[in-house]
Amino acid sequence: MTSLFGSNGEYIPVTVIEAGPCTVTQIKTKANDGYDALQLGFGPKKKSRVNKPVQGHFEKSGGECYAFLREFKVDDPEAFELGQTVTLDMFTVGDKIDVSGRNKGRGFSGVTKRHGFHLGRKTHGSHNYRLPGSIGNSAWPSKVIKGKKMPGRYGNVRQTMRNLEVVDIRPELNLLLVKGAVPGPVNATIEIKKPKAAK
Repeated sequence: MTSLFGSNGEYIPVTVIEAGPCTVTQIKTKANDGYDALQLGFGPKKKSRVNKPVQGHFEKSGGECYAFLREFKVDDPEAFELGQTVTLDMFTVGDKIDVSGRNKGRGFSGVTKRHGFHLGRKTHGSHNYRLPGSIGNSAWPSKVIKGKKMPGRYGNVRQTMRNLEVVDIRPELNLLLVKGAVPGPVNATIEIKKPKAAK
């Protein structure tokens, strides 16, 4: 993340995203696959690091190998062709986008960090400082209710940030500057989609 100043002097926190160029490696249609979608490849990969079946798959779109493959649904797959490069032309400044990715993994965490529980008192010999406290019920129903907030694995799940604003586009560097934060650590791989039209 970084920041920049808007035209009216407004301070804007932004995330810099390298968005492309992506290459169309497969076109899926309702006739053949049951749905309309594009498979896009991103990030170069050495041919020696790719097995023979996947190399054959990449040969259909020009022979370049890619580290990441993702599918994106489209309304008209006939408008694209194999090997076509998808760039930032589809975005304009002010557009709203949805950004999906896996957020940061925090490992096994307690209730204070995972759920924001209050701390216990520090003084007068209290040993209940970061503990969850009572978790069960008495004689009835004599069990812990499902969904109880308890310690456990925190993070490393897919998350979508919706309606983020495109602040700036730098096509010569394939960079998209988006207002606010996106899921995942630095150098994480994310997916960018235009939001569905409101019904």
